[in-house]
Amino acid sequence: MMFARMEMPYENLYIYYINGKVAADRKLFGNGFVGNWQEEDCAFLFFAEPADERVESILAKSDGLKIKDRFLMSYADWIGGAPDAFTAGDFRIVPPWLVSTEKQCCQNTILLDPGVVFGSGTHATTRDCIDALEFVFLNTRVSKTIDLGCGTGLLSLVVARMGSEQTLAVDINHLAVETTRNNICHNDLTARVLAVQGNALDFITLEADLLVANIHYDVMKEIVCSEGFFRKKWFVLSGLLRSQVGPIEASLRQSGAVIEHRMIGDGIWYTIVGRFSV
Repeated sequence: MMFARMEMPYENLYIYYINGKVAADRKLFGNGFVGNWQEEDCAFLFFAEPADERVESILAKSDGLKIKDRFLMSYADWIGGAPDAFTAGDFRIVPPWLVSTEKQCCQNTILLDPGVVFGSGTHATTRDCIDALEFVFLNTRVSKTIDLGCGTGLLSLVVARMGSEQTLAVDINHLAVETTRNNICHNDLTARVLAVQGNALDFITLEADLLVANIHYDVMKEIVCSEGFFRKKWFVLSGLLRSQVGPIEASLRQSGAVIEHRMIGDGIWYTIVGRFSV
């Protein structure tokens, strides 16, 4: 399939590093506001145009909020390189500004706009997760999926295209959830995928055939010890380093899980595919 190149959504990003929690309110920041990446005690405000006076005015009305730093960076540099169409497993992942010369995209084409959520889907863990999901769907029928730490929503879109009828995409970060929702709409999958903001552990008890978690180790080690995790039929766990995979696999074996497959991306990142006899 050939793609005709169009402009990326942003040329430059004007980034304001804020000390404190900032409301994720687009109306508050006006035109040119791209999004707010909120950590526990700091926030990154993204604009497509300079917004020094606007940001300073808003912060002046808020107790305890201060600009720690500000950056000007190209959009391509922020997300680790200009996004391009690429292949992962049986899927073709395409930024929506690369328009197909054909009238329709094929079933295995997924439109993915990373927004300003770092990463465009090319990370080794993402690729290995897609391979792992293809293994799972070859071996079982999946009706319901939970994707914990969904990021841009790519893995949720993949399982929906593979046949999962209901997929819940969860992320603790508002901007990640907002980005996932946009990508759900890009792919006309609103009937199959729902994105929500929240703590991964608050959703682990929900019924599902498959659990996907490409997530931080501190959260992963809690997930694999939770009662709700043991009731999942299949799981794909990723984002683990060499020093972390041993304790996770030990917890899995202790709980009676069968580890079906293990992958190592770039010689660094570990992905585990397994199941429970439930």
